[in-house]
Amino acid sequence: MARRSVQEPFEVAARDPGPAAGEPKPAAGEPKPAAGEPKHAARATRSAGRKMRSLLLDAASPLFRERGLSGTSIADIATAANAFPSQITYYFRTKEALFVECACRDLLYLARATEQAALGARSPREYTHALVATVTAADSVAFFAEALTLTRRRQDLAPLVERTIERLHSEGARAYAGQVARHGWRSLRAPDESSRRFWAIAIGTIVEGYAMGRSPDQLCAEMLRVLGDQAKSSSDAARLRLVDDRGAATSLDEES
Repeated sequence: MARRSVQEPFEVAARDPGPAAGEPKPAAGEPKPAAGEPKHAARATRSAGRKMRSLLLDAASPLFRERGLSGTSIADIATAANAFPSQITYYFRTKEALFVECACRDLLYLARATEQAALGARSPREYTHALVATVTAADSVAFFAEALTLTRRRQDLAPLVERTIERLHSEGARAYAGQVARHGWRSLRAPDESSRRFWAIAIGTIVEGYAMGRSPDQLCAEMLRVLGDQAKSSSDAARLRLVDDRGAATSLDEES
């Protein structure tokens, strides 16, 4: 699935395409600055390198989603990206590293889309439903779960996953805290705890659901059930206080 050009959620393991000590030489067709070139030429070369990395990620992601890691070859990705196979190994070294970076990037794209989908929510329940419906409608979480499994055997790829998870939690906590403050809701947990709990439940529910053949609607319903309420609106809190006050008054009347 083609993506519109957006700023990458992160730049991970990106190397300057220019020659450096210990770095591989640029692949065939790869631009490289000549000795003595001005700084703006080096910046242009780095920009071209970032664009090529993004192009390769865009081409690889749908192939990995459809065919999996073992069913996708470097040649397949190079053909889809109209690039050289050597450019893939230059920028990512291995197919496994490219797979993990695709999965991490897609998860952060999903997190961004989830936040956008929930912006118009007027109540905590609408907010939670918008988040969950967006997350369970995509396969990005299942894709990321495959990357998690891969890093168990490839610990050299674990730092990328760790940075992705930390960014996922920090940005989720920031977005949630902003919504709570903007609407005056009363959060049932600290923002960081809410964010970590949300994504832990999302990964568990979706991995289990995919294994059991559940539909997106079933995944959504199950995740909503497990997640429960995340916050209360001011009106909900007022009603709860009113009920508590009435209960206390009734108890006093009975005692008297």
